[in-house]
Amino acid sequence: MSGETGSPEPWLLVSDIDDTLTGNREDLNRLWQSLKLRHKGAKLALNSSRPAVSVDRTLAEYFPADFAPDAIITGLGTEIRLGRYWLESWRKQFLDWPDKDIRKLVAELGYAPHADVFQTEGKASFSVPGKAEVERILERLEKEGIQHKYIYSGASDLDILAPGAGKDAAMRHLAGHLGIPMENTVAAGDSGNDLALFEAAGKAIAVGNAREELLAAMPKEKTYHASANHAAGVLEGLIKLGLLREAAA
Repeated sequence: MSGETGSPEPWLLVSDIDDTLTGNREDLNRLWQSLKLRHKGAKLALNSSRPAVSVDRTLAEYFPADFAPDAIITGLGTEIRLGRYWLESWRKQFLDWPDKDIRKLVAELGYAPHADVFQTEGKASFSVPGKAEVERILERLEKEGIQHKYIYSGASDLDILAPGAGKDAAMRHLAGHLGIPMENTVAAGDSGNDLALFEAAGKAIAVGNAREELLAAMPKEKTYHASANHAAGVLEGLIKLGLLREAAA
């Protein structure tokens, strides 16, 4: 098969990485071979909670050598990179947000910040051992008049975000920058961390190995639940939505 395939309309796939695209390298390569045949108006973005340096390592070590997404969203939606360059229209929104003041304030309360690689201009991350301690920090931020939102996950991970940040907000901004309407966006994922993407996107693909936390809450009227796992499930969903045809072996 040669030439462009699938829908002629411009569309944007925004996909989670871990356990969505990763999990089976052969299937990931098959998905990429099909994506390479998409028409020029169709775009691919990765969207990860992880910092950029960690995502870049995964791309170098695990993905096909010629894999080239149009954009990468990292740091819980606080960073957007197009090629080698940060998207300045997104970055400038966080320049006046007091991330350094937040790190100093939380450290003074006795809680350790995560390593510098996990910090961004729109995100301050800490190790906080319990919800009572989290409430103490949030009350202090309210008292100081610092606008924020937060995510508390795992056993002790507290991420304090600028009000306009988030994986879903970054997807909206990227789609606008690319001139692609939100109804032409597709989110792909496997966990509850991807729920906001599913709710914001025009369509969504839950891979076959998606966790129950996502399956129970996802907007079922616009979500395709693939039978195949990982990258094969993403390809299955894109074919089902009429956006791609599978590349010949």
